[in-house]
Amino acid sequence: MTIVTVNYFYSQNQQQRAWLNINHQALINNVKALKAFLNPETHLMAVIKADAYGHGAVKVAKTLLNSGVDSLAIATLSEGIALREAGITASIMILGAINTADEVKDIVKYNLEPTLCTPSQALIFAQTLHSLNATLPVHLKLDTGMSRLGTHWYHAVDFVKYIQQFPPLHLSSIYSHLATADDVNTSMMELQHSRFQEAISALKTNGINIPILHLANSAGTLSHPQLHYDMVRVGLALYGISPAPHLKDKVNLQPVLEVKARITQIKTLPPHTGVSYSHTFKCDRPIKMAVVGIGYADGIPRLLSNKMKVIIQGKFADQIGNITMDQIMLNVTDFPDLEVGEIVTLLGKEKNLEITADDWANTIGTISWEILCSFKHRLPRVNIFL
Repeated sequence: MTIVTVNYFYSQNQQQRAWLNINHQALINNVKALKAFLNPETHLMAVIKADAYGHGAVKVAKTLLNSGVDSLAIATLSEGIALREAGITASIMILGAINTADEVKDIVKYNLEPTLCTPSQALIFAQTLHSLNATLPVHLKLDTGMSRLGTHWYHAVDFVKYIQQFPPLHLSSIYSHLATADDVNTSMMELQHSRFQEAISALKTNGINIPILHLANSAGTLSHPQLHYDMVRVGLALYGISPAPHLKDKVNLQPVLEVKARITQIKTLPPHTGVSYSHTFKCDRPIKMAVVGIGYADGIPRLLSNKMKVIIQGKFADQIGNITMDQIMLNVTDFPDLEVGEIVTLLGKEKNLEITADDWANTIGTISWEILCSFKHRLPRVNIFL
C-alpha cells in the first residue's frame, strides 16, 4: 500500500498542475546498499545541503537517520537551524565557512558543528566561545587540490597546533574534499589522497592525536575503499544517481525523485503553425498539441527546449517549442485518447520507460546535481513510503 504524507491531494486532485514525488523507500534502499558497500566500522554522513538536493531536507533527514545514517552535513548556517527547529537532534556539520561572531553564537545556540578553514576563522570562534563560556566541536578542512575552502595540506601541523591553543575548540575531525573523484583518470584523486596521508602522517610525527578522518564524497566512496577512512560524506548517491557512468555498477541505486505534471489544454494546430516564443518549432503537418502546466520557473531547464521527451500512457512524447516560465508544449498527435488532466512524467519511470536527471544533464551539457537542485518550492514535494 502507498502512503503519502504530504497531502495526497497533490497527486490525485485534478486541479494540481505539477509536483515532485519523493520515494522514501528508494532512499532507504540506497542507504542500505551504501552501508553494505562500506566497512561496518565506516560511518555514513549524509549530505543534505540545498534542501537535500531538492528532495526536501527535513523529511529526507528523518528518513535517512531512521535508516542508519550516522550524521548529517549541510552547507549553510540557516540550513542547520531549519533542521534543528524541525526537531532533528543528530550531529550536523556545516561545510561552508563561518566568519562572524553572531554566526558563532547561533552555532552554539543550535548545537551545530562548524568547519574551520583558516587560523583567522579559528580565532573568531575561540574569542566568541570564550565570551560565552562555551565549547564547540569543530572540523578542520585541508585543501589537498580542490583549491576552494581549507588550509593547504602542508600547513596541517601548524593549523592543528594553533587550534589546540584554544580550549573551547574541540577538534572532532580532519577532512578534505576530492576534486576529480568522478573522473576515469584517477591521477589527481590519487595525488589528493597521498597529500591527505602525508598531512596525517606529519600530525602523528608531531605527537598530535588524530581525530575522525574523512575524504570521500559519493564518487570517492564508490571509487575505492582506501578513500573511506573513518567516515564518508555521501550526497548524490543517496538520491539514487551515480556520480559517474563508470561507477554505476558499484552499488544498486534507485532514483528517489520523480517530476510529474498535468495536461492543461489540448488543441489541433494546422500546418506551418509556430509554437511558443520565437517560433523555434513550426509544425510541417497538422498536429495535436498538449500544454502542460510546468516550466522553467519550476526548474525545467529552458535549454531543453525542443530536445526533451516526456512519458505519457507508457509512451514517449516530444516537447516542442521554447519552454516557458510556467508551461511546456508537447506533440501528442500519436495519443488519440488524451484528456485534460492526464498525468505526464518528466523525470521518472513509467512501465518500461525511464527519464533520468542524467538524461537532462547530458542533453544540455551540465551535471545531474544542478538538475536536482533546480526544482523550485512552488512544486509540492509528495513524500511516498511504499
